Amino acid sequence: MPGCTIILGAGASRGVGGALARRFGREDQHIIIGSRTKDRVEALAREVNQAGGSAEGVAVDVTSETDLDKLFAHVADKHPINALLYNVGNNAIIPFEKLEPKTVEHLWRVGCFGAFLTAKRAIPILKAQGHGSLFFTGASGSMRGRPNFAHFASMKAGLRMLAQSLAREFGPDGIHVAHFVIDGVIDGEMVRSRFGEYIEKLGEDGCLSPDAIAEAYWYVHRQPKSAWTHEMDLRPFKERW
Repeated sequence: MPGCTIILGAGASRGVGGALARRFGREDQHIIIGSRTKDRVEALAREVNQAGGSAEGVAVDVTSETDLDKLFAHVADKHPINALLYNVGNNAIIPFEKLEPKTVEHLWRVGCFGAFLTAKRAIPILKAQGHGSLFFTGASGSMRGRPNFAHFASMKAGLRMLAQSLAREFGPDGIHVAHFVIDGVIDGEMVRSRFGEYIEKLGEDGCLSPDAIAEAYWYVHRQPKSAWTHEMDLRPFKERW
């Protein structure tokens, strides 16, 4: 499988982005890992390389058109793009009455607008190729709002509708657009550092494993065209829904 996979939003080695880099990096392709924190993505790239893969880390702000233009110019000699995985986003518990407009705008720009800017650059390439995956990491907040999460739910709902629109418009061109609904706590570096006791209370397999999530992405990426998945829900067996 020549070509490359681009993963945006992969700062933490022990998070979803890191797991995606390791899983897709096991295949015969080059991995470009993008994040605002260059040191972290370079460390992740070294991890993939030490395991026998081929990867590089690049600094990119997905809300910057200049940064994205540089990224896609950089990968021009590494085509085809086998997959582009948009895993960018953030969350925080904030009561609506305490929400600041600048906070909502920032989260929307990173979690939704950045996806639009990225897709604008990726779609023409994938369309010309006639194949390729364009995947977005979503959340259950895209399907149902909750108290103290109005900012997160509105951002993720926008991302979900973007993904669905792109799938319907460009699926016939051979572009596999998929949206992954992450429903539950991810047992990653960031969550463990903040809510370690809560994760322990959930018990074995009570959280989503980043490696298991990455395996699901790989499975969907390798689906035959006759049976594509557009949306996949991922949750621990204990998660109430």
